[in-house]
Amino acid sequence: MTLPDRPAKKPRPTLDLVVSRTERLSPHLVRIVAGGPGFAAFADNGFTDKYVKVAFPVQLPGGVWPDGPVDLAELKEALPRDQWPVTRTYTVRAFDAAAGELTLDFVVHGDEGLAGPWAAAAQPGDRLVATGPGGAYSPAPDAAWHLFAGDESALPAIGAALEALPADARGLAFLEVGSGEDVIELAAPDGVELRWLSREGFPAGETLVLAEAVAESTWPDGTPHVFAHGERGAMKELRAVFKERGVPREQLSLSGYWALGRVEDQFQAEKKLPIGQV
Repeated sequence: MTLPDRPAKKPRPTLDLVVSRTERLSPHLVRIVAGGPGFAAFADNGFTDKYVKVAFPVQLPGGVWPDGPVDLAELKEALPRDQWPVTRTYTVRAFDAAAGELTLDFVVHGDEGLAGPWAAAAQPGDRLVATGPGGAYSPAPDAAWHLFAGDESALPAIGAALEALPADARGLAFLEVGSGEDVIELAAPDGVELRWLSREGFPAGETLVLAEAVAESTWPDGTPHVFAHGERGAMKELRAVFKERGVPREQLSLSGYWALGRVEDQFQAEKKLPIGQV
């Protein structure tokens, strides 16, 4: 039997934006706000964990964006794969439809990586080209309570989810950062406790502080709606905790945003392999 060909996925629209302002939220977190005419292509999908694929022209001829508006799908059609822009995935921290602005928060560790150094050096007028948004999670409005767990990479998604909760929501948020200097202000309902967990200077992905804190905590009564995202190894540890606590799969949003020792291209490729399964 011959199976019909699956229709090709429609490419997400290109967001060809211009940086309007930047803000250093902490020693390792930089906020980029971008807008311009290209914002008109942004279509809110209603999720609090909405994400975009930020593209960098490092492999393009000359390493810069061509003049004029960019359509990433058309660009890829015209170029060999080894000249395609390199992409990195980032959660939309906020968007303002009236102002036509998109806010992204970038984790920065000196010259390490591609996106972090770009964000640290970004200036008003720089271009930010992305596709999206995608997404799948929003906090369930009828949950008995909410549990959030993540490292710096998950702070934007957790921050957006906290702001979307009703005023009477209950919950716990376990927020892993490098040190006390990395604690940032997050708005949350009075019934949601924020617990900041310091790695005491150890690199992200090299401690069990997040899983241990969740495992050792006293939980409120009832079944939580869980959002746990961050380093892949830490998420595997948390999966064991949630299984032991009897959290049903349908109440669990658990995934790795990144993996220790992997660039994103390798991390994404491993998602289909046993090592990449959380």
